[in-house]
Amino acid sequence: MPSKRRSSKRPYRQPHEELDVDRLANATGSRREIGPRGEEYVVVTPRPSDKTYTCPGCRQEIPGDVQHLVAWPTDGLFGADAAAAQRRHWHTHCWNTFGRTRG
Repeated sequence: MPSKRRSSKRPYRQPHEELDVDRLANATGSRREIGPRGEEYVVVTPRPSDKTYTCPGCRQEIPGDVQHLVAWPTDGLFGADAAAAQRRHWHTHCWNTFGRTRG
């Protein structure tokens, strides 16, 4: 039975590429939205990938080839770089209902 481990796309012992917050925030299709507590978020639609993510709204898996959103606060306690590093992948419906109650 083949291993389920994925091969690394970076050469062995090479450092991780630094997070480019400006590139993320200015990606094609990025927008800014106000969250449920009044904070501003950067929201983008990512390119399809072979990764699987967990939606923080419903705790269900999101296959990388399914259309979804990535969101993070524009600023955080430790700055914009730290906020972008904490970005999360969301189902579109979960993001649209995030922090909103039904009346």
